[in-house]
Amino acid sequence: MSGELLADAPGVLAALAQGASAVLLGLGLLFWFAGSWPLLGRASYLTKLHYLGISDTLGSALMLLGLLLRFQREWPLLVLALLSLVVWNTIFGYVLAACSQPRRRP
Repeated sequence: MSGELLADAPGVLAALAQGASAVLLGLGLLFWFAGSWPLLGRASYLTKLHYLGISDTLGSALMLLGLLLRFQREWPLLVLALLSLVVWNTIFGYVLAACSQPRRRP
């Protein structure tokens, strides 16, 4: 009986990975849309960009993790994309915030 369970393990793991991948892709898409919702509000443009930047980065990262579960052979490219996404969005958000502040005169 245990031999039968071990023989089915790769199929079960593949199905579990596909299910987890679908959940991660769905969550990423949900974060994308949830981050777009504050754009309709009356907050300042920096607050809107802050919410959009966080949700876009998190949604994209979840989608890349979901793709990583589906395409294990492409892990170097997907991990590089994930790292660049996190670093680029963080630096871009900082630069946007720094450039939007008025310059201090000595």
